[in-house]
Amino acid sequence: MTEELNFVLQARREKLEALEAAGVPPYAYSFDRQHTAAQALTMLGDAEEGPPVTLAGRIVAWRAHGKTTFAHLADSTGRIQLYFKKDQLGEQAYSLLAHLDLGDIIGVHGPLFRTRTGETTVRVDRVELLAKSLRPLPFGKEEEVDGQIVRHSGFTDPEQRYRQRYADLAVHPEVRAIFIARSRLTTALRKFFDERDYLEVETPILQPLYGGAAARPFTTVHNALDMPLYLRIADELYLKRLVVGGLDRVYEIGHDFRNEGIDRTHNPEFTMLEFYQAYADYTEMMTVVEELMETAAEAVRLVPEFKSKVPVFERPFQRVEWFPALNAAAGTDVDALDDSGLRALATRVGVEKPETLSRPKVLDEIFQALVESKLIKPTFVIDYPVELSPLAKPKRGNPKLTERFELFANGKEMANAFSELNDPLDQRRRLEAQGRLRAAGDEEAAGVDEDYLRAMEYGMPPMGGVGMGVDRLLMYLTGTSHIRDVILFPTMRPE
Repeated sequence: MTEELNFVLQARREKLEALEAAGVPPYAYSFDRQHTAAQALTMLGDAEEGPPVTLAGRIVAWRAHGKTTFAHLADSTGRIQLYFKKDQLGEQAYSLLAHLDLGDIIGVHGPLFRTRTGETTVRVDRVELLAKSLRPLPFGKEEEVDGQIVRHSGFTDPEQRYRQRYADLAVHPEVRAIFIARSRLTTALRKFFDERDYLEVETPILQPLYGGAAARPFTTVHNALDMPLYLRIADELYLKRLVVGGLDRVYEIGHDFRNEGIDRTHNPEFTMLEFYQAYADYTEMMTVVEELMETAAEAVRLVPEFKSKVPVFERPFQRVEWFPALNAAAGTDVDALDDSGLRALATRVGVEKPETLSRPKVLDEIFQALVESKLIKPTFVIDYPVELSPLAKPKRGNPKLTERFELFANGKEMANAFSELNDPLDQRRRLEAQGRLRAAGDEEAAGVDEDYLRAMEYGMPPMGGVGMGVDRLLMYLTGTSHIRDVILFPTMRPE
């Protein structure tokens, strides 16, 4: 080991050696578990004595009293009390209990019974060590308050909890509940689209060109091909190629990567849901998103810990237009300001270094500062300026705007959607404009993707498309304040 063993770690290794000397294998190959803790707790019913059960899990509490020992065993479904008695186990087996520790994983067999305090308990007649814990888990203390057991965490440092998610999960049932909710959510999303005749597909993560969003990419090099590659920042352009190919409804739940800052709502690696529907426009996609949000909420609500916490929303969601909302918040016609006036406004509302940003980017930053944070209930912001939406169709009747919406809730962006641009000549002009911004130093602007333009030239049907961040959706539905709390292994600096 790279660290010097302290007294506690050394003591556990001495117990390991004692077990091995007694002929007890400390790390089993398997165990025939037949019940979970949750199942066992229901099997006793109203009786005082019950059937035998065979359980496996981790020791999370331990109280030895001479010839008897009480413990609690925890598995993924809950925890149950164990009762060890020297006369029941036999002197040799009981003596081995002295070499067990909190955190050890054991298998037990024995009948259920109810203690004098009414607690369902296993009267253990066989015990098997399955894995010896050489490092103590940071279990907290328990106390009874007004008849309720209150558990105080022994693992409160957020940085360490994110780095050691395995320990975080082991000692915090509420953290396990978040990731159970996440699994239920993604299952529900897939079911939602499968029932609507969408096809789940997979598109490249390593791409020769990045696009589909405004973001700085991660760059790598493929040695055999001697070419640069980028981790995708969005799935969009490949999914729309598939619609050109005749797959009229497609979706993908996958990881995207953006080489940007880290904060409460941004992680460099994140999960994105994108879906595209031929012959729809952005108004139809708003209805799909409303239905999707309701389905997602129902799925998370089925996890008991979040049953009463998931927001209830009313349909239809509120809709506000981009420029009127911005002008009202700024108290002026923002689009009429010249560049110096726009950057002065940006400075006043807290935008950092606006002089280094393009005009479209400054507009976007001002909007984020003045409008987004005020949108608490689910709200569609519609009709974005064309400069901010290089992949969206012009708004019917006003070519300065686009048929685009973003969904906001609790002041955060939840989804981004367009009536997708399907005119290849207009698309070329817009991508070339993005290329000029990129050449001028805007690292988030996309370049010209000739293969995507070629696909469009074969004929791209009208379609609606939506991108939704799965991490942020889960944050919203569970009332979680930091994106790291909904990602099992968030990106961290090395220790």
